[in-house]
Amino acid sequence: MILRYPDWAVLHLPHDAPDIPTEVREQFLLDDAELGREILRMTDHHTVDLFGAQHAAGPVAIAPVSRLVVDVERFADDAQEPMAAAGMGAVYTHTSSSRPLRRALDPAEREALLERWYRPHHRRLEQLVEGALRQHGRAVVLDAHSFPSKPLPYERAASSDRPDICIGTDPFHTPAALREAFVSAFASEGFRVAVDTPFSGALVPVRYYRQDPRVQSVMVEVNRRLYLDEATGLPAADFAEVAANVQACCIAALGGL
Repeated sequence: MILRYPDWAVLHLPHDAPDIPTEVREQFLLDDAELGREILRMTDHHTVDLFGAQHAAGPVAIAPVSRLVVDVERFADDAQEPMAAAGMGAVYTHTSSSRPLRRALDPAEREALLERWYRPHHRRLEQLVEGALRQHGRAVVLDAHSFPSKPLPYERAASSDRPDICIGTDPFHTPAALREAFVSAFASEGFRVAVDTPFSGALVPVRYYRQDPRVQSVMVEVNRRLYLDEATGLPAADFAEVAANVQACCIAALGGL
């Protein structure tokens, strides 16, 4: 029997895509090999399959390009985005090792990137949340990610003792019942779970952000060592089993709400 996400849950996959469109390749200062290594480090490989987007009865939003092009998980305004100080705002300027990633962009070029890929993704996400609210009076954004088993250099304060599962929360949009439902579901299956460690937060469309409590959000981050050959980006031999377990935990948590 295939378990399916409830149709009021909006599955959000912001960092799965590895694609650098040809028309923006010239912006990047890295040669092909260096850029390939950065994509390998920074992509949440195979999370579309890991979280079972094909089983979602309800809406799914998948970012169409690599986060190195635009990161849809960041605020568009660098003044609002804490990671902009590390050169990793909505439009990255630096790599995960703090090296220059791309040439300096003029404001029109940056705006063009946001208009081409960032804003359409957020409009779609907002529409999906709006649809869930209209139909069900509620929406839960399941913000689906993975993270490397060892901290990348930009994670300056990160511990090397990383959990299997990180549950990310927002103080307004992640009520205690939602947080504990996910912690309990994964812990009951033997995963080592941490909250807001090594990453925190949970994405909500700006229109609803800190405004509408009917829109809830939780981030689920899976340690890549559980399902991936991190040296190649290829799925591990037991990928299907791990994916089934991850999906079952997410669906069980949502089902208890």
